[in-house]
Amino acid sequence: MSSAKIIDGTALAKSVRDELVIIQAGARPDSVVYVRMKAKAAEEVGIRFKHINLPEEATVEEVVEVVQKLNNDSSVSGVLVQLPLGPHVGAEGERTVTEAVSPEKDVDGFHAYNIGHLSSKASQPLFVPCTPAGVIKLLESTGVQIAGSSAVVLGRSDIVGSPVAALLRSKDATVTQCHSRTRNIEEIVKTADILVSAIGKPSFVQGSWIKPGAVVIDVGTNYIPDATKKSGQRLVGDVDFESTAAVASHITPVPGGVGPMTVALLMTNTLKAAERIWEQARSLRIKPLKLDIKEKVPSDIEIAMAQTPKAVTQLAHEIGLLPDEVESYGKYKAKVELSVLDRLAHRKDGNITPTPLGEGKSTTTIGLAQALGAHLGRPAFACVRQPSQGPTFGIKGGAAGGGYSQVIPMDEFNLHLTGDIHAVTAANNLLAAALDARMFHEGTQSDKALYSRLVPTKKGKREFAPLMFKRLKKLGIEKTNPNDLTPEEITRFARLDIDPATITWNRVLDVNDRFLRKITVGQAPTEQGHERSTGFDISVASECMAVLALTTDLADMRERLGAMVVATSKQGDPVTADDIGVGGALAVLMKDAIKPNLMQTLEGTPVFVHAGPFANIAHGNSSILADRVALKLAGTEDGDSPDRVGYVLTEGGFGADMGMEKFCNIKCRVSGLTPDAVVIVATTRALKMHGGGPDVTPGKALHETYTKEDLVTLEEGCKNLVKHIENSRKFGLKVIVAINQFSSDTPAELELIRKKSLEGGADAAVVSNHWAEGGEGARALAEAVVTICEAPSEFKLLYDSSVPLAGKIEIISKEIYGADGITLSELAQQQIDTYTRQGFGHLPICMAKTQYSFSHDPKLKNVPSGFTIPIREVRLSAGAGFVYPILGDMQTMPGLGTRPGFWEVGLDVETGRVIGLF
Repeated sequence: MSSAKIIDGTALAKSVRDELVIIQAGARPDSVVYVRMKAKAAEEVGIRFKHINLPEEATVEEVVEVVQKLNNDSSVSGVLVQLPLGPHVGAEGERTVTEAVSPEKDVDGFHAYNIGHLSSKASQPLFVPCTPAGVIKLLESTGVQIAGSSAVVLGRSDIVGSPVAALLRSKDATVTQCHSRTRNIEEIVKTADILVSAIGKPSFVQGSWIKPGAVVIDVGTNYIPDATKKSGQRLVGDVDFESTAAVASHITPVPGGVGPMTVALLMTNTLKAAERIWEQARSLRIKPLKLDIKEKVPSDIEIAMAQTPKAVTQLAHEIGLLPDEVESYGKYKAKVELSVLDRLAHRKDGNITPTPLGEGKSTTTIGLAQALGAHLGRPAFACVRQPSQGPTFGIKGGAAGGGYSQVIPMDEFNLHLTGDIHAVTAANNLLAAALDARMFHEGTQSDKALYSRLVPTKKGKREFAPLMFKRLKKLGIEKTNPNDLTPEEITRFARLDIDPATITWNRVLDVNDRFLRKITVGQAPTEQGHERSTGFDISVASECMAVLALTTDLADMRERLGAMVVATSKQGDPVTADDIGVGGALAVLMKDAIKPNLMQTLEGTPVFVHAGPFANIAHGNSSILADRVALKLAGTEDGDSPDRVGYVLTEGGFGADMGMEKFCNIKCRVSGLTPDAVVIVATTRALKMHGGGPDVTPGKALHETYTKEDLVTLEEGCKNLVKHIENSRKFGLKVIVAINQFSSDTPAELELIRKKSLEGGADAAVVSNHWAEGGEGARALAEAVVTICEAPSEFKLLYDSSVPLAGKIEIISKEIYGADGITLSELAQQQIDTYTRQGFGHLPICMAKTQYSFSHDPKLKNVPSGFTIPIREVRLSAGAGFVYPILGDMQTMPGLGTRPGFWEVGLDVETGRVIGLF
């Protein structure tokens, strides 16, 4: 009868496992038993267990590729490669695989980093190998005194023998390690107070070798023939259990000893990995870049060029993006994969704040983001639009901000960036070309010839293109064989029969080119007299750009592009891009443009630059996708403290009557996003202009009204600011007024704006000097934003979708602009009637109007009254999802002035740097 106490690894393992959480990946089909044990253990504690089953012949390279993907998957806490691999993989291959596992996810503890640190007295591994750690746990459960004991370890593998020896030495045991070449093993074993056997020989150690009272840990897993077993074999250890149990004080059985503890410690390691990964992710912080503030503020380009940005890959890491989620475009800009939205879907969004009004809107957005991120230590993201070359080379300038609150590199930001606007231009113009070509071919061919070319016979077979089935379904034709269509069905399918007078689709160019506003196409003899009048819009006014800004994912973008209506047929039906057959091609041209662009501020805080719709023509907001990505990255996990809540500052073009109204009524309606507050940007100069000050003309010196104290004019102009505050309140928004300080502003002027803002209903009004001081100059503004956003949002829409189109236009005109009403031209009324009949009456409204006045007339300053809004025409953006009326003389293609900004722009040919760009 045995005298040794059984060390019950199964019972002890349960006490460990009950506390664990594991997300595990990796296994081999030839190690099913081991994988099953780990899967069962995971199931018992209610954890997720992923088993990737590769074929036995998988190469080392293939296994490494899988491991690397798991390394980059933040949802995976532990990566375990079940050894051995296939018979074609030797020791070197196995080492390559184990070292491919990130040391931070090496829950097996086999990586050279962990093994090396385990062997060093002065170091601590991230993970101790599971079986060796289990051995120590079992020893400690016996109460044996390890320190000072004589320990013998049989085996020298990196998996068990050597790590066990290292752990015993670290606990002050005197260790002798034996292996296959060791002489006199029996005599050495007899000296052991503690014996650990991992030599891989069944029943190798006999009871006669054991020192009376020794503790024996049997790590052996050996199968021997046994006819009584169903499998024909039986599992035994390295130690002869019966003879050894009679001598030892404690002994582990096989099975039921070390095995369960190995699995339990695997769970423990994975829990540690999960905790460490979580802590690292939540401890990520932006490392701000220092500003070299000059008392006399240099030009924007000089400031930008003087700052060295951090690598975009570093910035991406700091904000919590994974390497696979970042597609670098050079050193300082990158596209972000939309997969981040799935990875962080569980997070609660951060706060979102649009910035809609006044001089220095972009500058304030950037300065506020710098203050929140670099000075208050909050996760903070600015979401801004990509600048158009129209204003960049025209008069307005770029959109990178200014002074010490800019996006950098500002030259790359203001020029091509990653080519999104070029992609929009290409897609728009492909559709225009396809439209005219289709009309030409319909006008020059019979039905039969047209159909034969649309659905040609190839290699004796005739098939519809996949996209054609969408048109067939639209027409109610259920046939799938092109040869089965009747002559009448062929005519309906092949002929779009577009009414040229109803075409609304223009070509676009990202340049202010006034001479393209109205053109004639089809003048070449090859077009056989198929001439028509058309025109160009600026690229950022294209519906393709609006689709990019309002889409929610790739599939949604594809559907929106295909649904864009370009004209009406002579039968009164809308003609779409998919009807023309080009919807898929448009999506291909814009597939990369859908990814938000990551850049940074002068102080190294993150900026998403995405989409660029004009606010006076289109809806004037950065993309829904950029906002969503930023909100998740700024969001919180369960257990986060309140000071971890982040902020997203998303730009709305021009005033609360334009960018903000469209943000709320269009962008929020589509996205479901709810803003927490609005920041209205005001300057003394802008308010004085509304108060009756002289006209401000680019290139001409400012009148002294704008450079000297003038409280009377300023107070009158504050009425305009109050109207913007009132407009914001109509959406249930909390309002913070950012008073963008100029060097010529006096304390009395700044205080007057602050006082009038609060009297007008603002929740806070703060003077901000971010242009001259960077984020530090906007600290007080940032603190006000944090405080105001603590209260819950009471956001509401201005009108219901069910209101007729003309009614929606009138609501905006009366409520936001202060108009008495609207007048519709004959064309506008006809267009509204058509869109309503075609089923588009539910869409929201995007007013195209001047940015210089609440009204349609740029000459009507401050808070005009007694006016009526004239609606010249109404265009449909069915794909983007809105109808846009064109007010008064508003143009959709701007023009260049006498002295455009491009006069100053050039290259330093010695360095290749851009000069003169603002």
